Amino acid sequence: MKKLTPFALAVTISAAIALTGCSTSPTTAPASSSESKSSAAAKPTKEAAKPADLSGIWKQTNSAAANSYQEAEISGDVITINWVGDNGDTKSIYWVGSFAAPTDAATPYTWTSTRDQAATESAMLASQDDTKQFTFQDDTISYSASALGTTTTIKLQKS
Repeated sequence: MKKLTPFALAVTISAAIALTGCSTSPTTAPASSSESKSSAAAKPTKEAAKPADLSGIWKQTNSAAANSYQEAEISGDVITINWVGDNGDTKSIYWVGSFAAPTDAATPYTWTSTRDQAATESAMLASQDDTKQFTFQDDTISYSASALGTTTTIKLQKS
């Protein structure tokens, strides 16, 4: 039988403690019911996860040009998307529509936005689609945008 060096013994004991520490069933009963309650309260659960807060400014991450991109603002129940040029000096409306915030933490989260026709009817670069589908996953909002016969998937991340 091989003898373990003090280092190997320490690593083995640490690994055993780490593995049993992650176990869902305790090996010994808690000393008191208050200890049990505080331990349970400290462990996060999937039910306690909050829905993502999508409000704020979102900037395109996959633009071919550093000074030209799309930028979205989500505020309340409205999403507004602009074409941005000249390093932010020029903005043109692409989309103004409804926004429905997620009600749970499940992803991907998808919503269908209905275009605000009054806000977009005179904007030359605005989408004329009645609705647009958006997806939130991995801290990214994505959607399809078309201009001049070319469609691309726009990816935005919160700025």
